[in-house]
Amino acid sequence: MTPFKAYLIDQQDGATVSRFVTMTEEQLDPGEVTIKVAYSSVNYKDALAATGKGRIIRRFPCVGGIDLCGTVVNSSDARFKEGDEVIATSYDLGVAHHGGYAEYARVPADWVVPLPQGLSLFDAMALGTAGYTAALGVVRMEDNGLRPENGKVIVSGATGGVGSIAIDILARLGYHVVALTGKAAESDYLKHLGAKEVLLRSSLDLSKIRPLDKGLWAGAVDNLGGEVLAWMASTMRQNGTIASIGLAAGMSFNATVAPFILRGVSLLGVDSAYTAMATRRKVWQRLATDMRPQHLHEMTHTVKFDDLPPLFEEFIAARVRGRHVVEIGG
Repeated sequence: MTPFKAYLIDQQDGATVSRFVTMTEEQLDPGEVTIKVAYSSVNYKDALAATGKGRIIRRFPCVGGIDLCGTVVNSSDARFKEGDEVIATSYDLGVAHHGGYAEYARVPADWVVPLPQGLSLFDAMALGTAGYTAALGVVRMEDNGLRPENGKVIVSGATGGVGSIAIDILARLGYHVVALTGKAAESDYLKHLGAKEVLLRSSLDLSKIRPLDKGLWAGAVDNLGGEVLAWMASTMRQNGTIASIGLAAGMSFNATVAPFILRGVSLLGVDSAYTAMATRRKVWQRLATDMRPQHLHEMTHTVKFDDLPPLFEEFIAARVRGRHVVEIGG
């Protein structure tokens, strides 16, 4: 293996420093499967890690990128052989194990998912952790009894990667989706993805959240946390279910127990990082079949590897929408 390019996140004098470097195979982390990376993606978590705006990196130095896909070039695990197309997302990738922002990666075999039939490598990263997380949230809500006939489902952080894909998936499955956003100019985009209604955050009075308000939603996908999640809980219908996925608006959750004990509301935590492999494969299979977003390519932007660094600040400033695929090897 010849020396290859990687985007390394390091720390100098207490400050995060990220830059392109040249690495060799000997510098890769331990693992049974070596992958020639075709694509990675950019998630909010990646932006926090690369800029140092969040305490994400658990080991310095570390190649960034919590997502990757590509072709196996070497494997000591019988489950994978040279030439297999595979996906690896989350676990410790990009935070404590060299991740997807490199032309080669070596990972534990237990982190690797075979590329499902029906998805290309590009599709896999257009979905990435965001798509996997959105689908996992919907699966957990379905397991908790959510059905299209139960009523409306609201999605917060609607223009982000998870939000955009969640809207598309839910609409495809027949749900009446309400997109909650702070970006009025994106209403047409959200309706194109399948939202029946667009609700602006500015229309909500989040300073006066009642313990129990009028029941509006059978389901909710929350990417924000904070006051929005508290408001969602207070406005859930009887036996409603909430998938708590993100914390873009804060980690706090100042609510009462009223929705949970008087309306039977369920609050489901969605951890996409360390999902059991059986569940991971099941969700990826559904993303290749009945949960495959119908507008995936329309919501996806492609970025050359060299053009990656400026994108992180765009994510931090919330000036992006949809998904961003990074072309590592193509």
